[in-house]
Amino acid sequence: MASERQRRGVVAEFDAHKGWGTVVELDGTRWFFQCTRIANGSRTIDPGTEVTFRLEARLPGRYEATELLG
Repeated sequence: MASERQRRGVVAEFDAHKGWGTVVELDGTRWFFQCTRIANGSRTIDPGTEVTFRLEARLPGRYEATELLG
C-alpha cells in the first residue's frame, strides 16, 4: 500500500478525551488516527470535517491516518 499518496475523507468520530478518532475515506474505508496526527497541531478536530490525509504503517499489517488537514 502506497502511504505517500494523499487521500480524502471525512472525520467520522473524534473523542478529545481519549485523543483518537476515525476518518472515512471516500470509498468507505475507515482509518484510525491519533490527535497528534492532526497537521495543524491543534490536537482536536470536529466530526464531519472534510480532510486530506496520508497513511502510515504502524504495527505489521496496520495503517493509521496521518497528516490530517481540514
